[in-house]
This record gives sequence, structure tokens and C-alpha cells, in this order.
Amino acid sequence: MRSTPGPRNAITDVGGVLVGHHHVLDKEVTLGSGAATGCTVIRVPGGATASVDVRGGGPGTRETDLLDPANTVRQLNAVLLTGGSAYGLAAADGVMRWAEEHGEGIPMDPTDPSRVVPIVPAAVIFDLPVGAWDIRPDADFGFRAAEAASTEFARGTVGAGVGARAGALKGGIGSASVVLTDGPGQGVTVGAVIVANPVGSVVDPRTGLPWGAGTDGPEFFGLRPGTEAEITALNALPVKSIVLNTTIGVIATDAALDPISCRRLAATAHDGLARAIRPVHSPLDGDTLFALSTGAIEVAPVPLPGAFPGDLLLLDDLCTAAAVAVERAVVDAVLSATPIAGIPAYRDLFPR
Repeated sequence: MRSTPGPRNAITDVGGVLVGHHHVLDKEVTLGSGAATGCTVIRVPGGATASVDVRGGGPGTRETDLLDPANTVRQLNAVLLTGGSAYGLAAADGVMRWAEEHGEGIPMDPTDPSRVVPIVPAAVIFDLPVGAWDIRPDADFGFRAAEAASTEFARGTVGAGVGARAGALKGGIGSASVVLTDGPGQGVTVGAVIVANPVGSVVDPRTGLPWGAGTDGPEFFGLRPGTEAEITALNALPVKSIVLNTTIGVIATDAALDPISCRRLAATAHDGLARAIRPVHSPLDGDTLFALSTGAIEVAPVPLPGAFPGDLLLLDDLCTAAAVAVERAVVDAVLSATPIAGIPAYRDLFPR
């Protein structure tokens, strides 16, 4: 499979996918004091086929059972990624309110188009100790993030990434996209947006390079190995003291997929987390990835020998691209993050 990043190198390179943030971040934040949390909404006007794969041992989620391919509902309207642990799930109410006001949802009354039920799955990270414990996303956060959704969006210490930590470093939100340039899916785009908040490390302690730079090489990200002094400073950082974590995100493609194929896309996308975070999927993480298909591009199946369905070749390429996009998005989150509450950012330690 050959590919190239999309024009924005973001999930919004998939047509019809929009991303919006809302957060609060005081200028003076110390651990346990000041506002430092937020949420991010991935909105798909008109809906998208979707599924989900949960791998972490401590997930905080909403409406994930609905996305089981065996169940009835076939589409979602938006996905909420939020801080605030289980409290932050309340922000999904605001996303639903925004969607209802704009007629987005499952129609429930053919005589009254305003009667809809929006489908808004959600997943949370644990960021409560970074700022004040009692300040967390609520319905107003979700409404504002949905309202702000656009093709252009900030990365790093914004939205659901405000209170994120990546091991000993500041985490954040990152994104990437992959456009297939050959094979049956030529022209198809796969994108990812990831909130990196793992208990595991995102940086190789021997070189100072992000683990996620291993597939593409450090040159792809404009990086080079750290100096001896920089690596010494990295290894002197205290281990992450709060062992309640989680990395969450969304993968999107414009290739037409059914819910079962979306489930496979989400499952394989976790390989990108495994390449960028060590360890991953721990009992203390709630790692959750959603996958959605806008269905804009119908790809003709390529015949395969034997009894294998012809669309498996396309799905294989999409899964490969999803893992790459997720890996790059984790690196993007770490490189884009800025320090708060005394949590150092990668670029502080490696300014070159």
C-alpha cells in the first residue's frame, strides 16, 4: 500500500467530517487547582456508519453497545471525546441538544422532522487531578464544541487534550490523514484524531524520539535524536503519579463500509497505539477507538481466489492506513502539546 498525507494531514481530510473543541484553561494552573479540562466533538452531518473497539481495562464510555454490528442502529451523528472521567459523559447531552436543534438524528415521526433522536457515542479520559477536581465538562461544553465543529481545528493542549498527560510528559490531541495512492482503494482517505493520555511512555528513553516515529522515521516529523543532556533530563522526570489514564480517538474514512468492516477498522487501528505507546491497553487505561465511514466513495471489489470476498483487499489497505494514521496522530499530539501545571511538554525537553 502506498499513501501520502492529506492536504490538512487531519481527520477532516475525510469529506463530511468536522471537529470542534471547547475547554477551560486558567493562566495559572497547578495540580489540583484551576480550570484545566475540555471536550472535543467529531461531527458528521447526515450521519455515518460506525463501530467501536474498546481495549483498555478501565473504559469510560456511552452508547458503545449501540455500535455493536449485531445491533439495530446503523449510524451515528457525532462522537464526543472528553475529559472529566465519568462526569464528562454529561457533555454528550449538550451534543445531543445541538444535533436535535439542527434536525440531526434518527427520524421518529414522518409528520414532524424535528422529532429525532441523535446518536452520540462518547469516551472519556481521566484528567481530574490536573486542575480543580470539581471543574469538568458538562452539557454546555458539549454544545459549544459541536457548534464550533469545522474542517480546521487546533491540536495539542486544546479540547479533550487540555488535561491529558502522556506518561511523564504533557499529552494532548493530535490528528493525521492517509490518502491511498495505489491498490483498489486508490483515492480513498483515512483519518484519525487521538487524545493521548496514556499511563505508558510515548518516547524512547534511549534516543528521545517518540516511539510513534519508528514506522515513518524521525525525518518524517522533522525530528532527530536528542543530545545526551536532553535524554538525561527526560529520564530524570518523575514517573506519572496518577495511574488512571486512557487514550481515545476516532478513525474516519470516505470509503463505503458496513458496521462489521468499521469494527475491523477500529480493531486494527489499535495497532497504531501499540506502536506509539509502551505499554498500551493496560488495566488502568480505557483505550477506546471509534471508526466511522461516510460512504462517499464506493469501491468495486477486487476478485480474490477461492471463497474470500473481493472487498477484503480494500479493507486490508484501510486497516493498514488506519494504524498508520493513529500512530502519527499520537506523535502529533505529543509534539503539539504545551506545558501546564508543571507538566513538561516534549518540545521543552527537545527544543531542537
